[in-house]
Amino acid sequence: MDTPEPRQTITRPFIGLQVLAVVTSVSAAPTPDADWPAYGGDAGGSRYSPLAEITPANVGRLRVAWIFRTGELGHGVKDWNRSAFEATPILYDGTLYLTTSGTDVVAVDAVTGTLRWRHNSESRRDLHYSDGVSRGVSLWVDDLSPQAAPCHARIYAPTLDGRLLALDAATGKPCADFGEHGTVNLLKGVRSQFKEGDEWRDYLVTSPSAVLDGKVIVGSSIGDNRAVLVELGTVRAFDARTGKLVWSWDPIPRDESNPVYKEWTPESVKTASAANAWAPLSVDPSRHLVFVPTGSASPDFFGGERPGDNRWANSVVALDGNTGTFSWGQQLVHHDLWDYDVGSQPTLVEILHDGGRVAAVIQATKSGFLYTFDRESGAPLFPIIERPVPQDAVPGEHPSPTQPYPVAPPPLARQAPVTEDDAWGIAWFDTRACRRRIESYRSEGIFQPPRLKESIMQPGSAGGVNWGGIAFDPKRQLAVVNTINLPFIVELVPRARWEKERASGKYAEWEFGRQEGTPYGMRRKVFKSDLGIPCVKPPWGVLTAVDMEHGTIKWQIPLGDTPFIHVPLGMPGLGGPVVTGGGLVFIAASLDDRLRAFDTDSGKLLWEVKLPAGGQATPMTYSISGRQYLVIAAGGYKSDSTRGDYLIAYALPR
Repeated sequence: MDTPEPRQTITRPFIGLQVLAVVTSVSAAPTPDADWPAYGGDAGGSRYSPLAEITPANVGRLRVAWIFRTGELGHGVKDWNRSAFEATPILYDGTLYLTTSGTDVVAVDAVTGTLRWRHNSESRRDLHYSDGVSRGVSLWVDDLSPQAAPCHARIYAPTLDGRLLALDAATGKPCADFGEHGTVNLLKGVRSQFKEGDEWRDYLVTSPSAVLDGKVIVGSSIGDNRAVLVELGTVRAFDARTGKLVWSWDPIPRDESNPVYKEWTPESVKTASAANAWAPLSVDPSRHLVFVPTGSASPDFFGGERPGDNRWANSVVALDGNTGTFSWGQQLVHHDLWDYDVGSQPTLVEILHDGGRVAAVIQATKSGFLYTFDRESGAPLFPIIERPVPQDAVPGEHPSPTQPYPVAPPPLARQAPVTEDDAWGIAWFDTRACRRRIESYRSEGIFQPPRLKESIMQPGSAGGVNWGGIAFDPKRQLAVVNTINLPFIVELVPRARWEKERASGKYAEWEFGRQEGTPYGMRRKVFKSDLGIPCVKPPWGVLTAVDMEHGTIKWQIPLGDTPFIHVPLGMPGLGGPVVTGGGLVFIAASLDDRLRAFDTDSGKLLWEVKLPAGGQATPMTYSISGRQYLVIAAGGYKSDSTRGDYLIAYALPR
């Protein structure tokens, strides 16, 4: 699931339009034109571009080509501290398309940065949303219609209040033949808990939809830790022209005809909820397969009302794109008790393996593992071993006795118990205070069940790997991954005591979830010192290049500098990398408001620039008229980095 329940959050851890064009006049070598037609660069989310005009030799000459501003600085949603501009634009026919934090849709000239059109989504601004972000749009071209016809090319955009829009890519006008006047209501058929008069909306779509064979395929974001009974995590496919529902697939089995129904109890499937796919889906057009990353069944931190492994929650699942029927699946966390959603896009790539080339899917996880499977059969390319995990759970809880560990690649995030030796601070007294707190906390490493005691959870529920996912260089067979080393403190609270603790004011920095329908509420927070920095040794953010042919780490470096001091300790970050044929990795993500370029072969930092706001988004790159551009949304992340509304393009001087 994408976000915790908003009602219980006390603090979160972790309109005009302006355009500025900067024109330069130095010649550069031409490069072939290339689009970025999907959120992840291509339908399989590889985040790779073959463009090579920008190289390690000249990347230091990158300059701002243009800046576009959305005009949304707190006006997109009711809760400014929940809103974030995290979009990655797509490029089609010389135009960039993206969503603002309030899910308006804008089209921007990709060469000049000038506005071509803006569509007001009319999302309800009188509501609180469980996660006020939108990461982008998707595109479908109707090859059966004349090129000049209205809606020949369509932009599909989800809104915060639970609608799917279809817009004419040329004009921004709604496609009248889609749904009701260009809109499909996504709240129908998902057991929506929203009632007119409610102030909160907990069912929305934060990721762009996938498009396959004339169908628009949509997951959902569902507010976490509210209750056992919440919305359904159903994945749905709509006809791209008409908006009619073609098929739907629920990760949780609802009747005995489902092969995994016997793994659930009849009582639990009546109330079992969520397991939703809030991260982007991937599609394989040649195999007509949809790859779905699913989250936890609700609620996240107590599973006594959903006994068993809870298939197909916390899984990567392949569905037949024509019918939505199950093809294969691999569960990556059994009976999730840690909010270890599969929260990043499945990455479809060709991997060299055992002397041959295999069509594969790589799935990054919050637990810090990369899992790699044959795309057709679902067979692991690197063996997976079920290993025993801690079992000391609260009464009524029955953790899975084992969890699946891939033998390769090695974990990319810390998973060991936190000990006194891990304590860290910027001064001796800060380190001492952190050491004493570690002594008082329970810490058994990854997969320790939550208890009625403040316990250190490592990795924390932010990851590992969050929604930024993987970028894959096919020539080098390298997967480049942004990971977080940020432990959380978690405690289950008996129902009779939960409301009193929440209202006491003693836990002002904690996030509370009521987990209605269970004996326990929950509270959690990032493990930080009194000075507001992580209580464990850096790096807290890491960029890693993994050799996927051999399942080994090629290089690993801290990503991000400490605030106010240019020291690369490695900071937590949200957003992903892109890789290019020019031998470069581009990434922002870190909370230090910087965009960087690294050498793909060595991990050496080659270029960095200070952004006007936090780059908590994934960049993209394209070329027009032989000039390569690099674009990043700089909107910041809630209260943890500088806020803004910038879309910035960089290019070599001309």
